[in-house]
Amino acid sequence: MSDLNREVVDLVWGRHASGGVSASIFRRWSQGFVFSENEPSALEQLEGGPCAVIAPVQAFILKNILFNRESLDWRQMTEEDQKTALCSTLSEILECACSGPSTTYCLLSWAKGQSPHTTTHTSNTQTPSSHTQGTPEPESSQPLQDQRQPTALAVEDLGFEQFHSVLHKRLVQSVSELREEVLSLYHTWRGCCGVLLFLYSVILTKGIENIKNEIEDTEEPLIDRLHGHGSQSLVNLLVTGHAVSNVWDGDRECSGMMLHGIHKHASVGFLTLMESLRYCKVGAFLKSPKFPIWILGSETHLSVFFAKEMSLVGPESPSEQARRVFQSFDPEDNGFISASLLEDVMRALDLVSEPDYVSLMKSKLDPEGLGVILLSPFLLEFFPDQDSGVPDSFPVYHYNGLKQSNHNEKVQYVEGTAVILGFEDPVLRTDDTPAKRCLQTKWPYIELLWSTQHSPSLN
Repeated sequence: MSDLNREVVDLVWGRHASGGVSASIFRRWSQGFVFSENEPSALEQLEGGPCAVIAPVQAFILKNILFNRESLDWRQMTEEDQKTALCSTLSEILECACSGPSTTYCLLSWAKGQSPHTTTHTSNTQTPSSHTQGTPEPESSQPLQDQRQPTALAVEDLGFEQFHSVLHKRLVQSVSELREEVLSLYHTWRGCCGVLLFLYSVILTKGIENIKNEIEDTEEPLIDRLHGHGSQSLVNLLVTGHAVSNVWDGDRECSGMMLHGIHKHASVGFLTLMESLRYCKVGAFLKSPKFPIWILGSETHLSVFFAKEMSLVGPESPSEQARRVFQSFDPEDNGFISASLLEDVMRALDLVSEPDYVSLMKSKLDPEGLGVILLSPFLLEFFPDQDSGVPDSFPVYHYNGLKQSNHNEKVQYVEGTAVILGFEDPVLRTDDTPAKRCLQTKWPYIELLWSTQHSPSLN
């Protein structure tokens, strides 16, 4: 294993992983990007683990096909449409990861003559894979329309060490060249280990040292060697281009240590069930992305929730900005700040912050003199009756790439209707599901009416 590959392995799998990881974990991560036969724009995840890469890629694919000027029939995509959507998405993520003045992009693929054969399947049959390593099947050996989707499982005898011994690095210097190269590697991304090849490409494009400088704990690998799940740093790297470990807005100081968060609105968002359990707090930059698409995190898996209603992610309203600024002074998410911080909050929001006026507001917002200012009275005082512009109801969709998590093991979008209620509205009698609890961290009074008998699974 080359020194460069060893550095990548240490970052992705942890130190001392150069000797290998468990065969089962590596096998789970050795799939490619495969589209569902039942939902042409949806990627399939064959086993648990690689959702940390597949879900962000799926979110960006949806962004590109739903909100592209050249509108596609996103539920009736051809194989050529799939090729365009996947490759443009992978290029976009790589562009986002390229940091600093350098515009060098790195693509990792198979060394010449080392691309393993992949198993192919049709809807009725599955042919066994060849175990030959030295004679790759030419990508252009048959017309695109005649090629069957690869299952993207690794060749059985392609182990961890062997995988890292047959890699080839390509460097490109411009965005146009990057897009051409990504397109030329379409069958590589779809085939054996395509997900890992893309992940390694993002890491090398970003730069190993740049990633180490952003990760909070450099001892924590991007992929857990014991359970095979991806870290939050990995998800953030793919979604924002920065491998920070936290999901709040901006940086926070804790016991003299600077903890890095998200610094701008992401193209696609992130919500997590862990916030409903008060384990973390997702900031506005991920909760209110540029497009109405959110990666949903459960305890063990990542899925995607999306809508086509752009008003869900309109420009930040003054009250939303006020909430975000107020919460930046409330890092523990208590719902209140010390009264001594009121002047700082008002100044940050360009409100009148003259001492006499601030003193008057303190007495009004804290009439009992408890020394705290609550968020709700603060918003009601300075930003009353502000309409968020979000419609009362809108169509929504949920994606889960795992076959076993879908009805009849068919990866398909679950359709539904979201209803946004006010706190004074009567509550609808809908199930209290993990999906609903996760979405309530964004819309506290959301109700979900799914078109299927069973609510979609987050796991």
